[in-house]
Amino acid sequence: MRTNILIGIAIIGLLSMTSVSLAIEGIWTRKADMPTARLGLTTSTVDGKIYAIGGYPRAATSRLRTVEEYDPATDTWTTKADMPTARTAHASSVVNGKVYVIGGMSAAFNPGLSTVEEYNPSTNTWAIKAPMPTGRLGLSTSAVDGKIYAIGGSKNVWSDVQGVVEEYDPATNTWTRKADMPTARCTLSTSAVNGKIYAIGGALVNRTFIATVEAYDIETNTWTTKADMPTPRGLLTTAVVGGKIFAIGGGTTTTGFSAVEVYDPATDIWTSESDMPVTRAFLSPGAGVVDDKIYVIGGSESGASSHPGLNTVYEYDPFPLVVDFNGDGVVDLDDLVIMIECYGTDEPLCDIAPPPEGDGIVNRLDLELFLSYWEQENCSKEVYVDEEDANSQVTLELNQILVVTLESNPSTGYQWEAVEDPNSILEQIGEAEFKSSYEGAEPIVGAGGWEIFRFKAVSAGQMTLQMVYRRYWETDVEPAKTFSIDVVVN
Repeated sequence: MRTNILIGIAIIGLLSMTSVSLAIEGIWTRKADMPTARLGLTTSTVDGKIYAIGGYPRAATSRLRTVEEYDPATDTWTTKADMPTARTAHASSVVNGKVYVIGGMSAAFNPGLSTVEEYNPSTNTWAIKAPMPTGRLGLSTSAVDGKIYAIGGSKNVWSDVQGVVEEYDPATNTWTRKADMPTARCTLSTSAVNGKIYAIGGALVNRTFIATVEAYDIETNTWTTKADMPTPRGLLTTAVVGGKIFAIGGGTTTTGFSAVEVYDPATDIWTSESDMPVTRAFLSPGAGVVDDKIYVIGGSESGASSHPGLNTVYEYDPFPLVVDFNGDGVVDLDDLVIMIECYGTDEPLCDIAPPPEGDGIVNRLDLELFLSYWEQENCSKEVYVDEEDANSQVTLELNQILVVTLESNPSTGYQWEAVEDPNSILEQIGEAEFKSSYEGAEPIVGAGGWEIFRFKAVSAGQMTLQMVYRRYWETDVEPAKTFSIDVVVN
């Protein structure tokens, strides 16, 4: 009861005061340099390791076949088998643990390639695959549900810009033409969120760099215009963390950018984040992501091809604050309770407001910052289902939280429990929480309500989550109710 009063007082106090905006700033960290300096490369991530592929050292030099593997866990690089075709301005995507490198160009001002090559990290070998129907460079690819979508690009350098979309199925080694992107462009970047691919930025045929964002719905094979990116640019990289798309760096033919702008597909709103410490253009169309950290690798200081390639690597942590105070793997009400109980003290655990080590007291600034993080974390990571969703399917990303709410009345002896599954791809977080249906100040003994379960997606795969409603001592009696839902974790 005391905790509820404290929470109420704290939140009422916040609402009665002038709002203070505290952005949650991401942190940039310099990491081990890539062995081969280059721009116009592509990167792909498999099993927590990032593969930097191809590119070129600078203008008027030969294109590279070089493949180097970066391990963020050890901050080390390893040289791998060369790609069969030297190229730059290509794209790559991962399906079933294999990297597919698509398109690009093999020499200065050569036409776009249709070449597709598959890299298997487990064997460190390459294989030639069916060529892309429309050869192009400066394209971007995204993988969704086991298929790769090659989008945009140009047939020649800065000319014959394309809106073409072609789908590659690695399982059958075949290509299928899809609906064209409304805005033909090259040097764009694409990222996929919840079954939709977002085409961001790029350049038109006259080298006009744009802020246009268009979303491709794979299920309906249609495109929709979305809110423009704040900074018009191409030659950028994008990455998805927490259901949001981070657009990083890029530039024009004369200028490089350090801007980091974040797009939320759920709200169609862009926000600005901490700038990259340096300007970078000619980046991989897709940045490497490991453990919710983004790795920006190589590139050049501007979009001018005369600039040399770089070997620098920067890690970006979008959510650097430690606000999981009880260490249970989720930011929830328990953490808010800890924050409130520390309110007014000098407890360093909850003293999270700037400067980085805190300001010496747990106060309103710390609480506002925590609530901002809590909202950001839960909006992107929690998926809610209840009894109306029974027998349906829900798709989660790794580390997302599935919240299951089911009607219950523990006073009858009946309670919900998850059926054990040794092959589960979900992990239950804590015990079930009971929420009474009675909204009065004091609880009523015997009142019904809801049991709330939280499950974290801990590995990729598919399963059926089954739950039963029964008295724990009646093991030989059929449950009074059952609930099941199919779960897919990507």
